[in-house]
Amino acid sequence: MRVRHLGSALLLIAAPAFAADDDAVPRVNDITSMEARVQGCVTCHGQEGQGTANGYFPRIAGKPANYLYNQLVAFRDGTRRYAPMNYLVAYLPDAYLKEMAEYYARQRPPFGAKEAPKGDAALIERGKVIVTAGDGAKQLPACVACHGAGLTGMEPGVPGLVGLRPTYIAAQLTRWRVGERHAVEPDCMRRVATRLSDSDVAAVALWLARQQPPQNPAPESSNLVRMPLACGSQR
Repeated sequence: MRVRHLGSALLLIAAPAFAADDDAVPRVNDITSMEARVQGCVTCHGQEGQGTANGYFPRIAGKPANYLYNQLVAFRDGTRRYAPMNYLVAYLPDAYLKEMAEYYARQRPPFGAKEAPKGDAALIERGKVIVTAGDGAKQLPACVACHGAGLTGMEPGVPGLVGLRPTYIAAQLTRWRVGERHAVEPDCMRRVATRLSDSDVAAVALWLARQQPPQNPAPESSNLVRMPLACGSQR
C-alpha cells in the first residue's frame, strides 16, 4: 500500500511550487486509480504527460511503453542521473514502473504550443539535413530512420522527438556526447551523438523544435530492417 499511494504523497510535497501553471497542478478524482498514483509526475511532465512550459521537462505521453520503462529503470538504478527522478523512483519495483510506463504510453493529450526558436537560416537547414537525410561524410544516419517519418518514435523502444523543446533536445544530445547518458548496449544513440559537433547539436534542436506534430502521434511499428544501426533498446 505504501507504494500504491506514493503519487498522492508526492503531490502534497510538489504542488505549491508550481501552482501558477494549471497543467502542472496535481488533481485527481479517484485516489485509487493509476492517474492518482502518477500525480508526482504532473508538476514536471503535465497532467497527461504532455509536458509543461519548462523546456527541460519533456513530453512523455504517447511514447513507446518499453522506452518509458527503460528510462524509469535507468533512473531507479542510477544509470541515468537526474536527482529528482532518481529520488522519485528509487524504491519502485519493475512491475510498478512497467504499469506507469504503459499508462503514459496510452495517453494522447494535445501538443502544447509549438516553439519557433529563431536561428541562422543555414543552421536550421543543417538541422533539417541531419534529421531527414543524415550526413554520409560523418556516418550520421538520418534521425527519421529510427525515430519515424513523423518523428513520433518506433515501437518498442525508440522515443518520439516531435513536441520536444530545443533546450531538452540539446541537453540530451550533449549528455550522450560526453558519456553522461547511456542506453542498453549496443548504444546506438551514443554512436550517433559522438559524431555531432556543437553546431550540429544546435541545428538539430532548432529544426526539430520548429516542426508541427502529425495528426497521428502514435509511434510507428517496429522495423529493424530500416534501422541503420543495431540498437539495444529495440530488443
